[in-house]
Amino acid sequence: MAFESLSEKLQNIFKNLRGKGRLSEADVKEAMREVKMALLAADVNFKVVKKFVSAVQERAVGQEVMNGLNPGQMVIKIVNEEMIALMGGEAAELPIKPGRDRTVLLMAGLQGAGKTTMAAKLGGRLEKEGKHVLLVACDIYRPAAIKQLEINGEKLGIDVFSMGDKNDPCDIVKAALSYADQNGKNVVIIDTAGRLHVDGEMMAELKRIKEVSAADVTLLTVDAMTGQDAVNAASVFDSEIGIDGVILTKLDGDTRGGAALSIRSVTGKPIYFSGTGEKLTDIEPFYPERMASRILGMGDVLSLIEKAGEQIEEDEAREIASRMQKGKFDYNDYLKQLESMRSMGGIGQIMQMLPSLGLGGAGGRRNMNMPDEDEAEKQFARVEAMIHSMTPYERTHPDVIDIRRKTRIAKGAGLRIDDVNRMVKQFGESRKMMKQMSGMMSGKRGRFRLPFGM
Repeated sequence: MAFESLSEKLQNIFKNLRGKGRLSEADVKEAMREVKMALLAADVNFKVVKKFVSAVQERAVGQEVMNGLNPGQMVIKIVNEEMIALMGGEAAELPIKPGRDRTVLLMAGLQGAGKTTMAAKLGGRLEKEGKHVLLVACDIYRPAAIKQLEINGEKLGIDVFSMGDKNDPCDIVKAALSYADQNGKNVVIIDTAGRLHVDGEMMAELKRIKEVSAADVTLLTVDAMTGQDAVNAASVFDSEIGIDGVILTKLDGDTRGGAALSIRSVTGKPIYFSGTGEKLTDIEPFYPERMASRILGMGDVLSLIEKAGEQIEEDEAREIASRMQKGKFDYNDYLKQLESMRSMGGIGQIMQMLPSLGLGGAGGRRNMNMPDEDEAEKQFARVEAMIHSMTPYERTHPDVIDIRRKTRIAKGAGLRIDDVNRMVKQFGESRKMMKQMSGMMSGKRGRFRLPFGM
């Protein structure tokens, strides 16, 4: 899970600070030394770490902090603010021209960074925002990349322009731009070839494509899991062809976080988006404030709410809230709850966005005795199996499930009757809690924004 190791180390450092009534300059320096080691272990650029620690320490040893009512909390606040500044402060908005004016986005990157998939993800996102997108397949050295773009484009309902692998990429671009003009496409995304390493031939081709396409924005796709290598690649691409921004992929993986924390400071280029999973919808704008909050264990409830809003229609949410108030919440609703969480990226992504409440663990993993990600997924699967083993009548009338029915449900799900008893008990408790919650979350406020039970 992204930033897990870094997050846990930082939270342990801050836990010790919070435990002190007063802070001495030596306390601050020791904490900053530990922060420095944690950031270096996360593969953050050494110069960036040095500058960051110096800025935090300079602010933290001031009279206002040292003699404040809660100095430990003040230091954490300073770390949060400096981390946000490190990643660019405000979220950067991709410069797309208004109306019918055409915007050309040139995708660049090393092979294996996920560039082709990200081109499709970005196209899908822009289509949802009302743009008319054309994906252009210019990686002529990997026929599989052309096919991959075509398949993903079809899944997303986006046009893909391809001339196979026998034509020069610049000729493909010229023909694609003509096609875009004739078919009302106002965003053209060009997927270019990647290499295993940066080389002169690769850069020369990119320069030609950039010139022929008159690209408005050159986006470098980098693999967040490669840490400092991603930052070095960004620096080389920027000096050779000039980049306007970065997209981070695999930010959901077992990454140390160095690229996200270093790349803006080293290159001066904004991070526009991040890839958060394998689905074609798993792309998010990069918000420095939210990312810093996740890293420091404060959660990212805003992103969680946005994800929920994308998956749950407001009319449906109102209807479910009304059913809860009337005590009509049943196993069909319970199943929808699980499906909504899955469509939001699964329990792993949700756990990253929940605050740790100071209990340690990245993204709230240890909140309220929450099981780890693998165990939670297994529990979800068992509950789904049991609900699918019920009859339609049992799903809509939970109270009729007696010992005889439980035995049949357990057998159909391949589980023990103890598992069914436990699930039935949890469902009953959830129904009571949700009836109480629905009263607070509906009414004048009118929106049941979070998935049930969140």
